[in-house]
Amino acid sequence: MLYTITFNPAVDLVMRTDNLHLGELNRVQSADYVAGGKGINMSVLLKRLGHDNIATGFIGGFTGDFVKNNLQAEGVETAFVSVDAITRINVKLHANQETEINANGPEVTQLDVDRLMAYFETVLVAGDVVFLAGNAAPGMTSEHYVQVAAMCREKEALFVLDSNKELLTACLSEQPFLIKPNAHELSEIFGVAITTIAEVVTYAKELQVRGARNVLVSLGGDGAVLVTETGGVYQSNVPKGQVVNSVGAGDSMVAGFMAKYIETQDYAASLKQGAASGSATAFSVGIAEASLVSELLEQIKVKSVGVN
Repeated sequence: MLYTITFNPAVDLVMRTDNLHLGELNRVQSADYVAGGKGINMSVLLKRLGHDNIATGFIGGFTGDFVKNNLQAEGVETAFVSVDAITRINVKLHANQETEINANGPEVTQLDVDRLMAYFETVLVAGDVVFLAGNAAPGMTSEHYVQVAAMCREKEALFVLDSNKELLTACLSEQPFLIKPNAHELSEIFGVAITTIAEVVTYAKELQVRGARNVLVSLGGDGAVLVTETGGVYQSNVPKGQVVNSVGAGDSMVAGFMAKYIETQDYAASLKQGAASGSATAFSVGIAEASLVSELLEQIKVKSVGVN
């Protein structure tokens, strides 16, 4: 089974207007409420690509019910731990610039964490895949991420991690199957300016030395680079299209990659679908439909990169 974990999900209020005038009354042309959170985005795309999965994490209140109901409407099974607070609401303003206002989210207690871990101790078996995506909720630390990573290693489940540099690096010793820093995060981890593909590969390999099995680096308009545990290095391009919404694109890349890897164990094919999935979401109002992912696959080229 595939499981996604979102420690701090949200309801994203997405509002659109031509221009945003600070300090004045602004009226929007349209507004949508979207179940948000990196793991939740992954759950939606995984299901749309034909992979059953269970979404977990912490939710509460009427907004938590909204998140759960939206996932269930997508056909995603849920196993959230209920917390005694209201799941946060984030505001995404699409105007002449894209502006995000993110709330902190409810405090998560050690008892809440223990309940989630107890669930996984009961259900997780060898060969399962656990996606842990996003940042910590208030009350949580990097140790909670390491706890999940260690459990996956013990249970022989594949652990996929997409988070900030502190949480990502804290888990490297537990040998995550896949991590996905972007180029900026890779630069932050090592405190250097990374400007070439060769440098991306060099530092991705350094993350492997520290414990990561496979490293997928998203490069925005320059595509993505994958460094595999088998020694392969691959680069993808990006398809042509109009970027509508960048939220969820990286999550979709990870979900698309793993969906294909589970089916084929083919790294190049997985990178191709990951790149198509990320772009498909960037070209969509919300998380991409499988039909658009399939359409964009024709434009994605994956090449083997020889870097000394």
